[in-house]
Amino acid sequence: MSEAVAAQIRAARPTASSWVSANAGSGKTRVLTDRVARLLLAGTEPARILCLTYTKAAAAEMQTRLFATLGGWAMLDDDTLRAVLEALDPDEAIPPEQVAHARTLFARALETPGGLKIQTIHAFCEALLRRFPLEAGVSPQFRVLDDREAKALRADVLDRFANEDPAGFAAIARSVGGDDPDPLLLEIARHRATRA
Repeated sequence: MSEAVAAQIRAARPTASSWVSANAGSGKTRVLTDRVARLLLAGTEPARILCLTYTKAAAAEMQTRLFATLGGWAMLDDDTLRAVLEALDPDEAIPPEQVAHARTLFARALETPGGLKIQTIHAFCEALLRRFPLEAGVSPQFRVLDDREAKALRADVLDRFANEDPAGFAAIARSVGGDDPDPLLLEIARHRATRA
């Protein structure tokens, strides 16, 4: 077994915390998929697993791979399934009841209310804010702006500021490097003081 494969097996062990950093195409999604499959195999309820990715494409790919893995397990004969499960971690013994349990995981994952939680970091944070808006200090009816809308809103605020406080606008204009004030506006928004 190569050192890379051994490292992937170690990273997929659900009993240890892992930080995976690697180039595209090196097997990160496979490691995460194996880790989730092993959590399910160990008896973790599907509803208790949360997988966060950076992009929607990565979340969709991970869900597709996980369902393909679990669906494949449901269709394999005992000997082949045992060999597949043993390949997940050659140091771990696979009792007969775990082979039978592996066949049920696809249906359990499909039947989980709300489905498996494989989502982007942004979607998770938005769901958290919607669940606890008062604690987060946001309006319960908030909506997420996309980058284009946010930039247009900042430009509108800047236009109103220029009309309502020309002297203040002139002072800020001296701090703008180049033709685009948006980087400065982003920095101001990032460091704005919260009001009680």
